[in-house]
Amino acid sequence: MEKHPGSLCINPHEVYSLRMLRSREKMERENMEEHNQSKKRLRVCVATCNRADYSKLAPIMFGIKSHPEDFELEVVVLGSHLIDDYGNTFRMIEQDDFDIGSKLHTIVRGEDEAAMVESVGLALVKLPDVLQRLRPDILVVHGDRFDALALATAAALMNIRILHLEGGEVSGTIDDSIRHAISKLAHYHACCTRMAEQHLIAMCEDHCRILLAGCPSYDKLLSTHHREDYMDIIKSWLGDKVQERDYIVALQHPVTTDIQHSIKIYGLMLDALLSFNKKTLILFPNIDAGSKEMVRVMRKKGIEQHPNFRAVKHIPFEQFIQLVCHAGCMIGNSSCGVREAGAFGTPVINLGTRQTGRETGENVLHVRDADTQNKIYHALELQFGKRYPCSKIYGDGNAVPRILKFLRTIDLDEPLQKTFCFPPVKDPISQDIDHILETQSALAIDLGGTNLRVAIVCMRGKVVKKYTQPNPKTFEARMHLILKMCTDAMRDAVCLNCRILGVGVSTGGRVNPQEGVVLHSTKLIQEWSSVDLRTPISDTLHLPVWVDNDGNCAALAERKFGHGKGVENFVTVITGTGIGGGIIHHNELVHGSTFCAAELGHIMVSLDGPDCSCGSHGCIEAYASGMALQKEAKRLHDEDLLKVEGMDMKLSEPITAAHLISAARMGNSKADAILNKASTALGVGIINILHIVNPSLVILSGVLASYYQAPVQRIISERALLSAQSIKVVTSDLEEPALLGAASMVLDYATRRIY
Repeated sequence: MEKHPGSLCINPHEVYSLRMLRSREKMERENMEEHNQSKKRLRVCVATCNRADYSKLAPIMFGIKSHPEDFELEVVVLGSHLIDDYGNTFRMIEQDDFDIGSKLHTIVRGEDEAAMVESVGLALVKLPDVLQRLRPDILVVHGDRFDALALATAAALMNIRILHLEGGEVSGTIDDSIRHAISKLAHYHACCTRMAEQHLIAMCEDHCRILLAGCPSYDKLLSTHHREDYMDIIKSWLGDKVQERDYIVALQHPVTTDIQHSIKIYGLMLDALLSFNKKTLILFPNIDAGSKEMVRVMRKKGIEQHPNFRAVKHIPFEQFIQLVCHAGCMIGNSSCGVREAGAFGTPVINLGTRQTGRETGENVLHVRDADTQNKIYHALELQFGKRYPCSKIYGDGNAVPRILKFLRTIDLDEPLQKTFCFPPVKDPISQDIDHILETQSALAIDLGGTNLRVAIVCMRGKVVKKYTQPNPKTFEARMHLILKMCTDAMRDAVCLNCRILGVGVSTGGRVNPQEGVVLHSTKLIQEWSSVDLRTPISDTLHLPVWVDNDGNCAALAERKFGHGKGVENFVTVITGTGIGGGIIHHNELVHGSTFCAAELGHIMVSLDGPDCSCGSHGCIEAYASGMALQKEAKRLHDEDLLKVEGMDMKLSEPITAAHLISAARMGNSKADAILNKASTALGVGIINILHIVNPSLVILSGVLASYYQAPVQRIISERALLSAQSIKVVTSDLEEPALLGAASMVLDYATRRIY
């Protein structure tokens, strides 16, 4: 080939190699760009408005900050954080080493309805510049405050994705409307409870964008409330002389839909606290309309100068946890009382309607119509110094990891426009009330002298599944079997679509239901005194546990599922192996000062009667119990005086009370005389009860109930005072009173108490 002068000679193989090299470099650059794009950090803006929402947002902020490879954190502070009268709480955010990107003074002072509206407007004027400068991928908003509504409105209009915390919950006042409005603006939701999740779904929010996380404050609360220096914290706020569980924490906010009434309740609460005469830590109310008038009431009563009171504007959350955890009582209408305090079992008195509809634990006593000082004072007497089972309705301490994982899954390329999931025309099973009633269930345990029984019981009182084993003779074997049977039942409950709310235990003997301890056992259950049942069962199953005497459980079963439903005052008498029972007075179970009320079998009806198992003699149980009748039947049988003509008795068959009843019905005069004496003893004993507590109904339960009903009714009509002679005696229709009563303790907790 002829070469042209000055031309460049290029090898074709070199050209091919060069092209391949450039192509490979281009592919590597594209792959690197794609990798960098996929590893782009999510720019998260957390906006906090006040001391309360910061306690929920701070754990998330710490979590985001600890993962700089995934997230970029921006912090915006507004609202009452920046007001001196409310403690300038933005400083605690700085002390937590967060860089505050923007501080917005958005509060218009006045503490009335107009000031709240103007504050929302001012925030809407200032927020666009901040959000445009920060350009977050997602804005995290908490709760139901008017400041949060301004944040959500601005972000939604500026096409910024919103993650709303604690949506779907229900409470009183205007907060409900604001909370639900924010939920409708938000693109994603991190809620605290299963019920809140269901509310959001019912509000047509997309289930795929709802995370059941739990409350973020519980992450810190459950991990740090067991501090060794808690007494130092308590004394730093209330003085050196204060003792654990011997002081009160008070926190009352205005109800913006009824300001004058909330001011009245606040004054009555202060009067009750002054009369109650206990050390009290009282926090200033929030900035809602009406707070200025409440502070004026507090100062008029001299609370800030009173030696029993310490009035403060702000307490760091870690210290506030310790103060609530170890308080004798918390009073007011703060959500902390119905949420965080339950995790410690701290008694709470919830005043007014601000928290109406909130899910609460057993520790909350509602005084919704707090119209007198005496009513609030009586509530203090009932609650102060008590301890309740710890409740984890609002979280298990793992909310932040769930929320961070949820944030990582957010796809910024998916359409920004929200879509709503309207329900189909056909009613889905999740909204079927019968299904809800069936799936909300209790685990019930019945500790009898012979058998140990465990059952799954639904809200309507149906025994879904029952397990029975012989009751072991030793403590260790018995506890091992209880825990194994409960664990098996919990596993089966999942397959049966039953959500177990808690565990109820019915046992013989004297029980302290407040501590969940069997104090003294009956002779039928060996090695069963001074036994803590609540702790091992709760620790194993991670559920709240209630324990009570089997007689009391029978009364509770009648109150919820039987003849006692809707009856304010009644007595249940168990006529079985022994004689027991329970008393319901003004819709409440009577326990007595040492937990031995309603030991009906040990009411003495004779000064020189037969010996009783309790060590005394002449008790009802010594005459009318199954054991007493069996003893008499054996005596007649040994004397060959039991069997009558036509009576079917096998030689190998053990003699029981049933043989005595059968012989009497077939004309055996001696058997009939024994049963008449037993019926008279039981009837006289019940007359004594009628004359003491004056119930409107007597319910006989147990294997002998059907036999005793008519004779007892006759004896009452003959021997009782005229005013008590018409009281009706009925036999129970319940097949499993002990199990149903144990379950009712759990199911009544689920529906909460009202005072």
